Amino acid sequence: MPQPAAQPPTQRSEAERKALRAQAAIVVSAVVAIALIIGGGVWYSQGKDDQAPTAGGSTGGGDGKGAGGGKEKAPSDPSAALLYQLDAPKVDKGLQVTIEGSWITKDAFVKSGVAEINAYGKDDGAKKWTIPLPGPVCSTSHHTTDDGRTVIVHEPEMPTVKTPMHGCSEVTALDLATGKKLWTKNAKNGDRAIGFDNVTLSGTTVAAGSSSGGAAWDLSSGESLWQPKPGDECKDSGYGGGEALVAVRRCGAYDARQLHIQTVDPRKGTVLSEYKMPEGVEYASVVSTSPLVVAADVGDTAGDGSGISDFFSIDAATGKLLAKISAPGDTYAADCDGITRVEKCSGLAVSGDRLFLPTEEHDTGGDGGRSNEVVAIDLATGKATGQKAEAGENASLHPLRADGGNLIAYKRPPYDKGGQIVSIDGESFKETVLLQLPADPKTLEVEFEFSPEYEEYLYADGRLYMSEVYAKDDASSQTMLAVAYGAKG
Repeated sequence: MPQPAAQPPTQRSEAERKALRAQAAIVVSAVVAIALIIGGGVWYSQGKDDQAPTAGGSTGGGDGKGAGGGKEKAPSDPSAALLYQLDAPKVDKGLQVTIEGSWITKDAFVKSGVAEINAYGKDDGAKKWTIPLPGPVCSTSHHTTDDGRTVIVHEPEMPTVKTPMHGCSEVTALDLATGKKLWTKNAKNGDRAIGFDNVTLSGTTVAAGSSSGGAAWDLSSGESLWQPKPGDECKDSGYGGGEALVAVRRCGAYDARQLHIQTVDPRKGTVLSEYKMPEGVEYASVVSTSPLVVAADVGDTAGDGSGISDFFSIDAATGKLLAKISAPGDTYAADCDGITRVEKCSGLAVSGDRLFLPTEEHDTGGDGGRSNEVVAIDLATGKATGQKAEAGENASLHPLRADGGNLIAYKRPPYDKGGQIVSIDGESFKETVLLQLPADPKTLEVEFEFSPEYEEYLYADGRLYMSEVYAKDDASSQTMLAVAYGAKG
């Protein structure tokens, strides 16, 4: 039987979007009214820097390097301008298409469109190149090589209302520096192409996982390194990449499944070390491969759909458990999709010997205010270090990625202020503002169209890119594909 196609992660509901926009609109209207009174009935422009040219057309975890300070430094003026907005791509009526995937290269912001990959100028949004695909993107790797190569999984042809999914069978390597497609491969289960749920990159090895097993290819040549073995009772359902290659291997039937976390040789596929997950774990996510950290919902106890009740800190050299870290769903706010997207975790980061976790929002005791914190967990002991970064009244912190030993986070603002990108020092937990988004009503409305729990946020070198992961038909209120901000200093 053909394998089921990879399913996209849960999408934010239109009701939730409208609620966010409605709250923003109330504040925007109030600010406008006050400005009209003060300004004698005239709304003055915020200046040229905040006028966004419209371009036509269409992270989680960590690399574990964690040594020393980060690369991201505060600019002389962290005040940001809205650089540009990219229009949402057109989609046929009745369809919703996955447009997951965004990257930052030396000179471009690269974003998936509908059955294509596009590069845009970092500061002006001008389209630089397009890589056409025969079908929509299914999943992507956030890992890239130093020279800008990465991998994606996509459908072999375009969806229609009658056939909305053709299976995620095609694995394609891309050169994001030149805008070239390097190669496309697939793997067979009998005479049928396997539908891959996820793909990653470790060194020069491309690895894709599925319910039918895993396959791997050489990034440079496309040469096959391994394929699923017919009749094998255990399957590589997915892989974590980056510094090392880690497989999540499922054995047994659904109601009696045993998961194995295996560090594998990225060229040979041989097992270097293995940790056997506890009974009652049906799915697991690879948060980081170096150090090795895995998340799972043990016995379906998370209760919040996050896929996380516990983290497992594992010695990758020996396969021995260092610490099991309890992370109750009503306490912590991170999220992992281990069912199909083994490496798809958000709202958390790993750096060196620590796991950074945000708490759920909670009442602050003020006038209905809510806030949260980011805390650090020692991966060797599984205990909190006592370090804590507080978001402040009516704000919340959302980890985006590690930066050396530091943490890069988005601070969601109250409805009358612009958000921030902050760097949290891994030792002192001192917060440094890297980017202060504009607070004018027009730009606030744009910012509130996106949310780090559901969309893609990338920050590097004084620029922030927010982008959608779905494109919908004209019946939707979606108007933007992406938005870019840049520091003025």
